[in-house]
Amino acid sequence: MPKDRHTATTSAGPEPEGAALQGAAWLPHGYRLDPHSHTQGQLVYAAAGALATATERGTWVAPANRVTWTPPRFAHSHRFYGETDVRLLAVPVALCGALVDHPSVFAVSPLLREALLALTDRPERRSGAHRRLLTVVVDELADAAEQSLHLPEPRDDRLRSVTDLLHEDPALPTTLAGLGRTVGASERTLSRLFHTELGMSFHRWRTTLRIHHALGRLTDGLSVTDTAMACGWSNPSSFIDAFTEVVGQTPGRYRTEVRRHGRQPGAPRP
Repeated sequence: MPKDRHTATTSAGPEPEGAALQGAAWLPHGYRLDPHSHTQGQLVYAAAGALATATERGTWVAPANRVTWTPPRFAHSHRFYGETDVRLLAVPVALCGALVDHPSVFAVSPLLREALLALTDRPERRSGAHRRLLTVVVDELADAAEQSLHLPEPRDDRLRSVTDLLHEDPALPTTLAGLGRTVGASERTLSRLFHTELGMSFHRWRTTLRIHHALGRLTDGLSVTDTAMACGWSNPSSFIDAFTEVVGQTPGRYRTEVRRHGRQPGAPRP
């Protein structure tokens, strides 16, 4: 990872005990971190831009108003969308018990945002100050509702063949029956697998996938209309409705906030 302000250490496989897991850096659009794990928990916050965290259980997307949580020793990878002001924050094992034991995404309140920025921007001036502020962060997250833009991934080969096709082209307009004919499975079987393996309908899974891609495009500056067309919606109105339901704000407002929280004049580069 490009280094900036503090050292931000991540690597393939688990990091050595005591390695620094926190810091801040500007990363270019499309930057990836390969699968790795940490002996401590980790919070990753995109103060500008957006990021996707992938694990064996699926993918979580965090736009600039959310923070991702990964428990200790949980293998994961990251991909960043837009020019991203990424903040990495280690959570000592002793504090991890207050948070959920699986990867997740939480909303970032104004207090939480300022605490995350302070912990990754400012050197510790008084002994124990960072630990005290980190405890506040954990308390805030422990009381926050999960807001996971989670896209689960299947184990069944037939269902994986379908989701692979959609990953390659999220805008693919083919029905579930049409996809079934392509992979050699009935619509009824695939519908059942979506519910039993992924806990959601085919329509919901594809909508979430499209919104994952839409977040990346909006973060990279594409207009709402062009994003809707690129991600498979027949018109901007239906895209706006779906995006607002899942993300909690309109795509126009999200795009505006991304631009407002973008690089400020004089901000350091990697």
